[in-house]
Amino acid sequence: MVCLPVIQRDPVTIRVSGHGLWRCGLGLDTLVIMLEVLHECELTMRLLHTMLRVGDLDKSLAFYCDVLGMQLLRKKDYPGGEFTLAFVGYGEESDHTVLELTYNWGVESYDLGSAYGHIALGVDDIYGTCDRIKAMGGQVVREPGPMKHGSTVIAFVQDPDGYKVELIQLGSSEGHRQAAAPEMAVS
Repeated sequence: MVCLPVIQRDPVTIRVSGHGLWRCGLGLDTLVIMLEVLHECELTMRLLHTMLRVGDLDKSLAFYCDVLGMQLLRKKDYPGGEFTLAFVGYGEESDHTVLELTYNWGVESYDLGSAYGHIALGVDDIYGTCDRIKAMGGQVVREPGPMKHGSTVIAFVQDPDGYKVELIQLGSSEGHRQAAAPEMAVS
C-alpha cells in the first residue's frame, strides 16, 4: 500500500492507491513515520520454481541437464513419502527461477491433461539450438519459425514425459535462417 499526502495540514488527507481519499487524524510527522514503516514491511514476491512430475528421473535429468544445458542444483530422496526431488536450472535458486522435477517412486507416467501449456526458454540461436537438441536425441515437435499471427521466432521441444518446452529466439537478428526461395521455371 502506498500512501501519498494530498494536503499537508493536521489532520492529513491521504490517497491510498486504488482506494480513494482517506482522512487521517494523525499529524504529518506521525503519518510519514508510519508510511516509512509500512514501506519497509511491503511484501516482495519472486517466482521460485515450477514443479513437473516425471516418470523416469534419470531420463528427465539427462534431458534438462545434458540436452538443454541446465545444472542439477540439488537432489534429495524422501523415503518416508516415497519421492525424490531434483532442482535444475541455469543459475542458483537464490537468483533464478528453476524447475523442480518430482519423481514419485513407482509412478512411471502421468496424464498431462489439457490445462498445462509449456515452459519457455530464451535462446540466442534457435536454429542451432534445435539442431543440437536433435543431434543429442531430443525431440523437436515444432521446427523454428515465426509464431502464428506474429513475427517472434519460436520452436517447441518435448521432454521424455511429454512436457512441451518452448524455445524463443532472443534478439531480433541472431539465429534467423532465410528459407531458400523456390526455383522458378523458365519458359
